[in-house]
Amino acid sequence: MKPFARLRLPLLMVALIAYTQPAMSRSLPDFTDLVKQVSSAVVNISTTSHAKKNSKDSTGKRGGQFHGFPEGTPFDDLLKKFFQERGEEGDFTPDKQSLGSGFIISKDGYLLTNRHVVKDADEIIVRLSDRREFKAELIGMDKRSDLALLKIDDENLPVVKIGKSSKLEAGEWVLAIGSPFGFEHSVTAGIVSATGRSLPNENYVPFIQTDVAINPGNSGGPLFNMDGEVVGINSQIFSRTGGYMGLSFAIPVDVAMRVADELKNTGHVTRGWLGVYIQDVTRDLALSFGMKQPQGALVTRVIDDSPAAKAGIKVGDVIIEYDGNSVPNSSALPPMVGMTALGNAVPVKVIRNSKKKNLKVVIAELPDSDTDSMQEKGDSGDHERQFNGRMGLFLEDLTSAQRKKLGIDSGGVLVTQVKQGAAGQAGIRRGDVILMVNGQHIESVRALNRIVDNLAAGSLVPVLVQRDGGALFMPMQLPEE
Repeated sequence: MKPFARLRLPLLMVALIAYTQPAMSRSLPDFTDLVKQVSSAVVNISTTSHAKKNSKDSTGKRGGQFHGFPEGTPFDDLLKKFFQERGEEGDFTPDKQSLGSGFIISKDGYLLTNRHVVKDADEIIVRLSDRREFKAELIGMDKRSDLALLKIDDENLPVVKIGKSSKLEAGEWVLAIGSPFGFEHSVTAGIVSATGRSLPNENYVPFIQTDVAINPGNSGGPLFNMDGEVVGINSQIFSRTGGYMGLSFAIPVDVAMRVADELKNTGHVTRGWLGVYIQDVTRDLALSFGMKQPQGALVTRVIDDSPAAKAGIKVGDVIIEYDGNSVPNSSALPPMVGMTALGNAVPVKVIRNSKKKNLKVVIAELPDSDTDSMQEKGDSGDHERQFNGRMGLFLEDLTSAQRKKLGIDSGGVLVTQVKQGAAGQAGIRRGDVILMVNGQHIESVRALNRIVDNLAAGSLVPVLVQRDGGALFMPMQLPEE
């Protein structure tokens, strides 16, 4: 072979490599313009929970560690000696601090973050990208979605664009901005790994799974698509070590904005409730029910007097369609029900005795966990929920079991829902027990309605409520008529 011919093949390969490498680099996204466009609306959130004095333990010693160093270490001994000399051992607990992220959704200062970022905080500081800092007001939190709505006092703030998480597809590029380990405005990128993920004890959020690097401090920060729109809120990671391992989960922005609207308008979030316990359909179960393939949500229990019971859903039914949407597995059903407007009559298709059956379910409100835990069976009497329009409250009489649990000898009515009105403006919340109005003890919902009906329009009256084991008065301004 001639020398020139021997050189042609290597030269050709070099040329191909030189050509394909720039082509590949051009196909990868450049995030620089996107980051410049959106980062001003992303904030750093720091919280402080003030120290509380320790009490004596069961041995009579003031205890517990108060500094965070392991017992028996030189630092532990040194600090114990220091506080003993000051006579303060066991009386000192440092303030707890935490870091997280968030983003501004309105020019007048509303912003979203995770509930676990601000839970139990006595002070919340929001820092913008231009280094301005604000004390934030907590408007409301939702435990089931792990979301919190905050408010800072300023105008013409930079805001994010809200996208549609329902349009996300696996394989799309996404970008996260947050403060991992306190490193503010850190940018990480990856792709959507899956949508509609269900996590343990998180039944009402169809999570977005990504491979975007997320670490402590990213919580509450935004997940952007390539159009610069927020499509999710970074919330959780799967980890065996506490650090990032390639599995990150974000709350869909469609869910988050609905929660934000309800927290802003009413202070709490309502969700649809079906009233069934369900499980997945395995291959063997599918065969036993005469189904061609595993699908749907198998009903294992129907709660008495629930929407499902009233609609005729029975144990052993397999719910395969809800409101015209296919139910591929049991984890898909709770988010569908939770997003349904209360009072809607929804078509539900089930498989019963190997045959398909169409039912109609009128969706009710998902009971609050605290309220639901008090609703024990075996108590006689009429406990129908009633609405008081002057106060803007849904109310129920307490059962004897609830009174015993709450330590109330007699009377009291339970607030099951707060609508816009006098009571909500006064600060009365769902789960409160109203004990007294305008100096008169409340024995029942009927008695409360009679008392409130006789109050003068526009009058300001004291309302005594029991909350979290304590009692407090609240001034309630009745509306002008």
